[in-house]
Amino acid sequence: MIEQAVGRLQVLGLVALVALLLSSGLIIVLRPWLARGALARPNARSSHNEPTPQGGGIAVMIATFAIAWAAIALLPSSVPNARGEFLALTAAAVLLAVVGALDDMYALPEAPRLALQFVAVGVVVAALPNDLQILPQLPRWIERAGLFFGLVWFVNIANFMDGIDWMTVAEVVPLAGALTLLGVLGTVELLPMLVAAALLGAILGFAPFNKPVARLFLGDAGSLPIGLLLGWLLLALASRGHLAAALILPLYYVADATVTLAGRLARREPVWQAHRTHFYQRATDNGFTVPAIVARVVLVNLALAALALVSVAAKSVVGSLAALAAGIVLVAWLLAIFARLKQ
Repeated sequence: MIEQAVGRLQVLGLVALVALLLSSGLIIVLRPWLARGALARPNARSSHNEPTPQGGGIAVMIATFAIAWAAIALLPSSVPNARGEFLALTAAAVLLAVVGALDDMYALPEAPRLALQFVAVGVVVAALPNDLQILPQLPRWIERAGLFFGLVWFVNIANFMDGIDWMTVAEVVPLAGALTLLGVLGTVELLPMLVAAALLGAILGFAPFNKPVARLFLGDAGSLPIGLLLGWLLLALASRGHLAAALILPLYYVADATVTLAGRLARREPVWQAHRTHFYQRATDNGFTVPAIVARVVLVNLALAALALVSVAAKSVVGSLAALAAGIVLVAWLLAIFARLKQ
């Protein structure tokens, strides 16, 4: 058992390292072109004051999928029945990356952009194994509909929350790192384990270019497919009987985006328009610096990762619910801090 875990750790470490090197190398090559053709100009949602190149997510996605597919090719017997599902995920992520890149450059209308998101998520849901069911108490069609809308929401959450330097890094690194560790422990199957390690390395390769004050943004070309990937990885975890862990890991992201959207709907504000009412955005207006915000998000996400591991280790409904409740309290505390004026 220990030797098997060490072997997995070595493989995943190599996957992450190669993805990191490829991602950072591609960014160095692409950045001059992005600076000419894909500038993010300040708008009502922005936290930056100067036009900044965006589209770094293209390098992150290329590195993630290239290294994951290479690992699958080198370990063909270990992923015997999942290639079709991963091919569908790859195609869907490419579609979202293209939609995001076009939006980065030309600002697409909301309706066709959302319709193409539906297409991409529909491809992923249609390719899920027929026997996959997280809540057997529900009819299969109801659960699949829930998964569809949940993944669409997750795609948009990642986009909404990518609003300040290092915010997506602060979310993806603890989440992908936790999923990689769960793969080492044998909790997650090989394919999502490889994808999580590749995504972890790729986002770390992007991180130096996005540190405050950022020289490069992910852009929608990165945030949209990253949202799909994170949703799919969490679905893979939940399908192994660890629903509580899958809910705990993204809890801050989901809470900030969902509470904000609910508040805007209650105030009858146009939810499709750019705004600065997310809790992390309000924190910048309330006197917090970007590094201070990101540091708090990282610490909370690391704590959520620890709680997710506890829920998996507990192997009981009571233990899982206790870990989930602790995560909810922790995230509520952070949102309250962000909403309060800094003294």
